[in-house]
Amino acid sequence: MEFSTMIGYTPGIIGRVTELHAKYYAENWNFGHFFEGKVASELSDFLTNYNNSRDCIWSLVFDGSIEGSITIDGSSEKENNAHLRWFIISEKLRGKGAGKFLMEQLISFCQDAEFESIYLWTFQGLWSARYIYEKFGFRLTEERPGDQWGTIVTEQRFDLILK
Repeated sequence: MEFSTMIGYTPGIIGRVTELHAKYYAENWNFGHFFEGKVASELSDFLTNYNNSRDCIWSLVFDGSIEGSITIDGSSEKENNAHLRWFIISEKLRGKGAGKFLMEQLISFCQDAEFESIYLWTFQGLWSARYIYEKFGFRLTEERPGDQWGTIVTEQRFDLILK
């Protein structure tokens, strides 16, 4: 399957990445407007303060539409750590190597930027995403009940040490 990658801001990226998240998590986890608003506002803030040397957002374009995305947020971190955020693959591209491809790009960027580690927050039950994280060396380092997405879930933190 052929898809192209765009790096950085692309017109419509905030809306499309928010839409992909909102639809997937509403259909599969009953997340609602709180979650959609959180994704949209935080992604918008991220892009407003985007720093090419510390941040990166990749979009996968297939058939003229953004069908996947992943982000590294290094600017908002106090230490030399990077925060993996907004990783989503549409149904059109799931199971076709798109997630693996995006993760390879992200780790390569973080190594080139000389980050010491990468972390992410997710929640229990996202088994396909967890499989990819663990395949690339991320380890579960924290687990707790939480509601940062507007619904009570078992939140999980994964870390990857690069140095």
